[in-house]
Amino acid sequence: MDRVALACVVVLGLLLFGLGLSVSAMRFREGAVSGCEPDPANRLHKFIRAHANTAEYAPFLALLFLYLGARSPSAATVSLIVAATVCRCLLVIGLIAWPTMAKPNPFRFVGGLGTYVTGLALCATLLR
Repeated sequence: MDRVALACVVVLGLLLFGLGLSVSAMRFREGAVSGCEPDPANRLHKFIRAHANTAEYAPFLALLFLYLGARSPSAATVSLIVAATVCRCLLVIGLIAWPTMAKPNPFRFVGGLGTYVTGLALCATLLR
């Protein structure tokens, strides 16, 4: 197993479970059992969206990373795995670090586009 691929799976897991724990802690502090204000500037809303978005992409990316990482990946494949992981982190930063999600920002743009590009490239790598 490629150690870089495995490290990237760990990063995705830390993002997913770290965001989930953050959402739970915020809900507890705010007394919000479920849901939240749909305000794009609301901190809880931003964390819920970051967690949900991570939960949508991290499992499949982790599967790709593990499968490809177990087959003596090329340097290009390892680079795609690292780039995909960085893009997921950038997207999370773009969702929670800006004052509002109502306006685009460069981290969200690069993180989202990069996730699509690297994800598609990793899927294409499966066909080789």
